[in-house]
Amino acid sequence: MVPVDDCDSRMTPATGQVVATHLSPTHTFSKLSQPSVTLLEGLGVEGDAHMGVTVKHRSRVAKDPSQPNLRQVHFVSTELHGKLENQGFEVMPGQMGENITTEGIDLNLLPTGTVLTIGATAQVELTGLRNPCRQLNGISQGLMKELVFVNDQGTTVRLAGVMGIVLKGGVVQPGDPIVARLPSGQHVPMDKV
Repeated sequence: MVPVDDCDSRMTPATGQVVATHLSPTHTFSKLSQPSVTLLEGLGVEGDAHMGVTVKHRSRVAKDPSQPNLRQVHFVSTELHGKLENQGFEVMPGQMGENITTEGIDLNLLPTGTVLTIGATAQVELTGLRNPCRQLNGISQGLMKELVFVNDQGTTVRLAGVMGIVLKGGVVQPGDPIVARLPSGQHVPMDKV
């Protein structure tokens, strides 16, 4: 991992790789592993139920279907899977609904607006943290409590992955490199989207 200064004196990994890719054409919680996925500019993952310019997540559609879709692509790291395994949970890639499972990059430390270049051409701008839902307990009882909690400083911590929008399309497959380009100016920590 290559560290970069994120202007907050924190060190964050700047590079990683794709471990697995997933999609689901229907609104299932988990997504099916695929040999690759195609990211479409301004839309998301081709063939995925959450693809679109406006929101596709059912709870958000119910509130306001005209909202922009800031959750076109969902990322979860294998490091999170490993942490959960150490706590007695078995979570497989795609099971938490991510489109891209990553390795070697600490997604939660990246600021809002970070652009991930994935493979040869794809670019995704990070919009925020996934807000975990109770469906996580369907994977394993108590899992949600491990992924959203209040820390000792009174801050709500969300660890269920990060979301982004597709700036530039392309095919993404396991083994592809991921390079993070931090936004210029003041860095804003990601919040739930």
